[in-house]
Amino acid sequence: MSMYRNAVWFMKGLQEYTKSGYEAAAKTFVASDMDVNLNGRSFLITGANSGLGKATAQEIASRGGTVHMVCRNQGRAEAAQKEIVELSKNQNVHIHIVDMSSARQVWEFAQSFSQRNDLHVLINNAGCMVNQRELTEEGVEKNFATNTLGTYILTTALLPALKKAKDARVVTVSSGGMLTQKLNVDDLQFEKGAFDGTMAYAQNKRQQVILTERWATQHKDIHFSSMHPGWSDTPAVQSSMPSFHAKMKNKLRTEAMGADTVVWLAVSEAAAKQPSGLFFQDRRAVATHLPLACSKSTTEDQDKLLAALHDLALKFKP
Repeated sequence: MSMYRNAVWFMKGLQEYTKSGYEAAAKTFVASDMDVNLNGRSFLITGANSGLGKATAQEIASRGGTVHMVCRNQGRAEAAQKEIVELSKNQNVHIHIVDMSSARQVWEFAQSFSQRNDLHVLINNAGCMVNQRELTEEGVEKNFATNTLGTYILTTALLPALKKAKDARVVTVSSGGMLTQKLNVDDLQFEKGAFDGTMAYAQNKRQQVILTERWATQHKDIHFSSMHPGWSDTPAVQSSMPSFHAKMKNKLRTEAMGADTVVWLAVSEAAAKQPSGLFFQDRRAVATHLPLACSKSTTEDQDKLLAALHDLALKFKP
């Protein structure tokens, strides 16, 4: 069945996830959806010094929003911050150095940030695709630590701050690659069998979509959404998937194209009117499973995922 999923997903991707797919979808976009002034609203964006995160930060800053960039590397963060400020003429762009693969760092940052700042929108964008199985210093598989556990801890820890805000939102940048995966709660850290970084990444992205759906049912006063940015030409794709990038580089979306739906979900009134918990692609809600793919998980398995994340997160809480 995985071969079927992969084949259907790739054909779907060639039609929808490329630059031409975005251009076709963009013909249906409503320009007034993005006619917003974000003065007075605060946005926290993880992985904001490059790729989709940087493009998102740039667009939000240009509309007057206060931007908090969560980055791992000080030098790259400062360079991105300088560029964003110069282009947007907005001085309210701030850097926070956090390694999203470190559960303790994420907890400590979220607790400190909440005490000092207001927050209206959290954008979970940071991610990684490590192609060899590696453990963090805390002993957690690195893809899972960054993509799933880090996202879970940051969102959970910032919920109280978000609940104080008007029109609070959480946007999680997932991936259409998750369509190739069925949730596997029996091996969350990929300890069994041969390790496949692409599969691990897709499994993490499936987990993010499930988390988004669950959070939406649990926290009605916050609007949750996840999304697929399409196949975009980012530094992460270039480094993690070099052969894919080499074959597809002329068809890949720009970073701004990939970030478009992230920004739309974060700022537009039209997005806020959509039901909470949905998965989006090019500003419209789309299915979270391919036809006949047998990738749906049971409620019991989803409960196991939430329980495992809860227990692991508490292990590292200061």
